[in-house]
Amino acid sequence: MSLQFIGIDPQTGDDESPTAWIDRENGELVFQGWKPGPELEAECAALELSGHAVGIPETEAEVRIPARMVDMIREACDALERADGVR
Repeated sequence: MSLQFIGIDPQTGDDESPTAWIDRENGELVFQGWKPGPELEAECAALELSGHAVGIPETEAEVRIPARMVDMIREACDALERADGVR
């Protein structure tokens, strides 16, 4: 895997570090964030959306990312779009 660091939450402390990377090799955004609490996890799992199975597959997880990281997420999207062969 070839992770490229994009940024870390500017208000991160010693115990927390929401982070954004891109994986150029696989053409993916990679985020580290907070685990949702049981109420949010249950709400996400219960949503019925067109084209989306109810529940959260074992191979997936939801994470919480602070809104103050929006610029970093945009930067990660832009960097991934600029990566060779990624669209």
